[in-house]
Amino acid sequence: MFNVTTKSMTWGEETLTLETGKVARQADGSVVATLGETSVMANVTFAKEPKPGQDFFPLTVHYQEKYYAAGKVPGGFFKREARPTEKETLTARLIDRPIRPLFVPGFKNEVLVMCTVLSHDLVNDPDIVAMIAASAALTISGVPFMGPIAGCRVGYVDGDYVLNPDVEDMQDLRNKPDQRLDLVVAGTRDAVMMVESEAYELTESEMLGAVTFAHEQIKPVIDLIVSLAEESAKEPFDFTPPDYSDLYATVKAAGEDKMRAAYAITDKQERTSAVAAVKEEIKAGLTEDQLEDPNLGSAIKKLESVVLRGDVVKNGHRIDGRRLDEVRPIVCETGLLPRTHGSALFTRGETQGLVVTTLGTGDDEQIIDALHGNFRSNFLLHYNFPPYSVGEAGRVGPPGRREIGHGKLAWRALQAVLPAPTDFPYTIRVVSEITESNGSSSMASVCGGSLSMMDAGVPLKAPVAGVAMGLVLEDEGSYAVLTDILGDEDHLGDMDFKVAGTESGITSLQMDIKVAGITPEIMEKALAQAKEGRMHILDEMNKALSSAGEFSVHAPRIETMTVPTDKIREVIGSGGKVIREIVEVSGAKVDINDDGVIKIASPNADAIQKAHDMIYSIVAEPEEGKIYKGTVVKIVDFGAFVNFFGKRDGLVHVSQIENRRLNHPSDVLKEGQEVWVKLLGFDDRGKVRLSMKVVDQETGEEVTKEKEEVDE
Repeated sequence: MFNVTTKSMTWGEETLTLETGKVARQADGSVVATLGETSVMANVTFAKEPKPGQDFFPLTVHYQEKYYAAGKVPGGFFKREARPTEKETLTARLIDRPIRPLFVPGFKNEVLVMCTVLSHDLVNDPDIVAMIAASAALTISGVPFMGPIAGCRVGYVDGDYVLNPDVEDMQDLRNKPDQRLDLVVAGTRDAVMMVESEAYELTESEMLGAVTFAHEQIKPVIDLIVSLAEESAKEPFDFTPPDYSDLYATVKAAGEDKMRAAYAITDKQERTSAVAAVKEEIKAGLTEDQLEDPNLGSAIKKLESVVLRGDVVKNGHRIDGRRLDEVRPIVCETGLLPRTHGSALFTRGETQGLVVTTLGTGDDEQIIDALHGNFRSNFLLHYNFPPYSVGEAGRVGPPGRREIGHGKLAWRALQAVLPAPTDFPYTIRVVSEITESNGSSSMASVCGGSLSMMDAGVPLKAPVAGVAMGLVLEDEGSYAVLTDILGDEDHLGDMDFKVAGTESGITSLQMDIKVAGITPEIMEKALAQAKEGRMHILDEMNKALSSAGEFSVHAPRIETMTVPTDKIREVIGSGGKVIREIVEVSGAKVDINDDGVIKIASPNADAIQKAHDMIYSIVAEPEEGKIYKGTVVKIVDFGAFVNFFGKRDGLVHVSQIENRRLNHPSDVLKEGQEVWVKLLGFDDRGKVRLSMKVVDQETGEEVTKEKEEVDE
């Protein structure tokens, strides 16, 4: 009934297995990949002919985490998986980016790739397994795909690169000083296609070494996929790339000079209008058959590409007149908005981000319900890209994949410089509103986010800046690396290479390659050129930071204290009675975690101090020999009981009330009276012994021997 093909290999410390032929047999390609006990099923289907008039490649990648994979029931009212989580969206992008450039040019049939997590051992992250499964499914499906690819994750501990570190090792890296890198690399046997990373101030050589290490580790996986395909692949789909050379020759003859003149305009809006006008002029000179040719869009795009790329490589001339390594003019401003906790406006050429920081308490932390377990995050970064930022009137809705991806890239870049939660116990939310865009708004979000947080008084370890690099690689091998690329250079170039970091090192690296020919030499040059650009941007940012850093009067104040874990129950009280009383009496917000760390928050410093004192009186132990102010709570024949330390009472024996004989303690004391007492110690039964006579009842100071002798 089944025609099953299985291939296995030892990869790192686990066994990687690929299997096809048992499930989803009506899909064009179906593979279940298993690493350890983490299994992902990838299914590929594609249309056998394109939709009429379609001039783009409609590839869709979905990645789904099923909660049953980890033996969990989804939260929420409906108890089923709903809209994609951030992790699912980011993983779908992670798979899409390296496979999209590898489809045969001109192929415009709809392709659907669906990856479903079937089992998760909580050790091996399913995102890497999904990427491998998707590549294998594409390779055996018969679709014109110039793969396969493979991917892996790399950690960096004590100077050594680690292949596919455990899920737990990659969680909350900023609180794990030994773990300095979370890097995902995907590529073919010959070239790296995609890089995504969160790093902690690694040098350029360390990052390049990690990418090289990853590329070597994925080659055996590619061989395994090829071995699977040799036994189970379907016949290649009969597809011949369209030949539109005659149409292109006509388009080129009609519009090359005009297109070159249009791209010589430095202003984006004017250039866009001029390019659109040239396209209309070209179309006006074509026949009806040529206008109806589905390859017309490709021919015009090829002309644009030739015009832009040729000038860059041959003459070092960019469309806005800059040198290859030149960053556009930068203007940085902080403290723009009067009621926000921190704000910054970062403008680089025609790209601009208004970035706002809000400081919250522990109640504002994000609770993330993940497949491997729930966890909390006290740093949030949200990126918004409205249509007006590019001069368009478009649909406005919830954040899409691009906005989630760009926000996560900026989030990763800023992680490395955040203060420890124990030093700065705030929840930090950064929102980047892109108000103008012409190239790398994600890197503008990094720069603006750094400025905005410093304006809010967040004690970052160092400012972070980011820059987007581009590449134009010609067929004969000549190339040019571009610093701070424009939107057109990104669209018509061969690489999008984003690097963010401090003066000391890289905190995030993201790379997408559109051609299979990026050598280590090109990557090394791009990293070195990116470092120069990053240092220049940091210098410009530092000019705006001289007046930043004051803590906003509108932000909540938070103080932390740590109590012994065996005292947590006493602070909370039965059914939360004690902690509710502390909140009601003090007016402050109080959060306590299982480690005994207590956060006290309020705009009012007196409220924080009141709550602190109430908690301290519960958890602290009285010190022998110390003087306390107390209240008489009960008078008996042999002395008085005084409440002197929180809810702790102690006995002042009648002989310790005054330096004279008393008939009864009530001769000098009454209930509710405030007195000063010294803790003499504890008797054999642990009872507290207090003294009033050794303390001056007016000043609260201990009575010296000399004063006692004078009184006598």
